Amino acid sequence: MKPLRQFDLNLLIIFEALITECHVSKAAEKVFLSQSAMSHALNRLRQQLDDPLLIRTQNGLQPTPRALEMLPDVREALQLINRTIAPSASFVAHKSDRTFSIACTDYFESVIFPDLLKHLQIIAPNITLEIEMISEHASSTRLENRQVDIVVGMDTTQKIPAHLIVEQWRTEKFVCLVGKDNHLVKESLSVEQFVSLTHVVFSDLTGDTTSAIDNWLSSQQLPRHAIARTTNYMAAARIVSKTPAIITLPSQMAELFCQMLPVRMVTPPSTIPGITMTTVHHPLFNNDPALKWLKEQIHLFKAPQVA
Repeated sequence: MKPLRQFDLNLLIIFEALITECHVSKAAEKVFLSQSAMSHALNRLRQQLDDPLLIRTQNGLQPTPRALEMLPDVREALQLINRTIAPSASFVAHKSDRTFSIACTDYFESVIFPDLLKHLQIIAPNITLEIEMISEHASSTRLENRQVDIVVGMDTTQKIPAHLIVEQWRTEKFVCLVGKDNHLVKESLSVEQFVSLTHVVFSDLTGDTTSAIDNWLSSQQLPRHAIARTTNYMAAARIVSKTPAIITLPSQMAELFCQMLPVRMVTPPSTIPGITMTTVHHPLFNNDPALKWLKEQIHLFKAPQVA
């Protein structure tokens, strides 16, 4: 018998059909070949296996002992190959107890996550979601190693490795927050007023400190005076409640803080851009049914929720 690398594995399908049917024409029909092609394949099998495989008798073709010995193993091998190349099993959410890991901004964790989890508890009560803040490595090595399933909330202006799959998720307008006792700031701000104030600036943990607002200011060659940079919107909002500074942040986050802290919303300059947030996942797992399902659930919350 020839070494495996010299053996045409397609002939195993022919072998199984021939030894099962013990009839060249029926075996040919089973694998959608012509009778002449099947006869040719049988001759090749005989040469490669160094065995006649089928012998003509008074009762028709009969398999040799070698063929009968091989048949169970060949069937098992073909079944294993079929299982291996078959599409991944579908994800059955209500039966799953899978744990998903999401790296996200505190916007997602504070504004979206509670409603998302409430929704998932209804349709998939046994799954677990683990949340971590986005770090410099969350969108590269941790995604590739599957320590993180998906990254949610990064701004489209941020640097994301080109090999990752980035999808737009949620767009919001920016607003400003000031302390309720800050009487120097009216209900809206011009560009001149905006840059004249002190700012608390939000920076995430990816190491990229440039935001859409910074790009907007830079395009107009305008500075802003930051008295603090923080990686947490809640901390920034608390600073604003105690100082004359302002923070610029997504409107849904601002509405949440207005319910919790002595702060109020102010309309920013009309030309200030909005923020478009993304979901990011690794192409290695793009066809994973469970990840597809999780993305679908997160993308149900694409539009700002109206209270």
